[in-house]
Amino acid sequence: METPSVIEPEATARAYEARLVPALFQDVAKQLADGAAVHTGQDVLDVACGTGILARAISRRFEGLGSVTGVDLNPGMLAVAQCKAPGIHWQQGDAEALPFSDRTFDVVVSQFGLMLFPSPTQALREMYRVLRPRGRLTVAVFDSITRVPAYQVMSAVYSRIVDPAIGRALQRPFSLGDTRKLTALFADAGISAPDIRTLETTARFPEVRDMALADIEGWFPFADIHLDESTIEAVIEQAEAALLPFCTDRGTVEFQVPVHVLSAVKF
Repeated sequence: METPSVIEPEATARAYEARLVPALFQDVAKQLADGAAVHTGQDVLDVACGTGILARAISRRFEGLGSVTGVDLNPGMLAVAQCKAPGIHWQQGDAEALPFSDRTFDVVVSQFGLMLFPSPTQALREMYRVLRPRGRLTVAVFDSITRVPAYQVMSAVYSRIVDPAIGRALQRPFSLGDTRKLTALFADAGISAPDIRTLETTARFPEVRDMALADIEGWFPFADIHLDESTIEAVIEQAEAALLPFCTDRGTVEFQVPVHVLSAVKF
């Protein structure tokens, strides 16, 4: 591994938008937007918005009906979000200390952020705090990595070729797959038992190299993980063999990804 002296956050965010969003996040964002049921005059907040895929989907789906705000801690993500959708209000802020007054939004959403927060419970408290009475909170998280064997395979490749710590880092986005744990988190945050449904999306990467680079270029640098070129090539070589069961005749990598969607209304 190597640690460059300067990492350009916006470059990582652009890689995230180009490699991860279309392959893994776009379809879920569309489904969440379709279910958001935004009405005229309502205000929507997307927490840990990243490059804004969910906020953009909601804005397109309910154009002209209400306002959409995206908040994220990472300025690189917000810079890309601003370029993609300058009409949406983008604001830097910590999910565990949202920079908004109580009861500011009618709809609060968060896609694939909860499992990455230092304190998911505190983040939920904050989302609930800024929600107006009768407002709806919707949070999406990945199922456990055992239900997404392609990433389980990639975790093993990183553990073997690079370091077990990198393999564990790849597992972190799948750390809240247990619905009992999720329900307990909501209860600890003072939120009544959420409605939980599980949807399935299909991850589609153009080839194995793209799947590996999606994390190496579009996510790992945010976690302060930097691999040199020889290590990257070794990972890709091993991944090409390990991911064969998930490759199509066209060479694309495709697999099902279960996603838990939790919704709660504030009374």
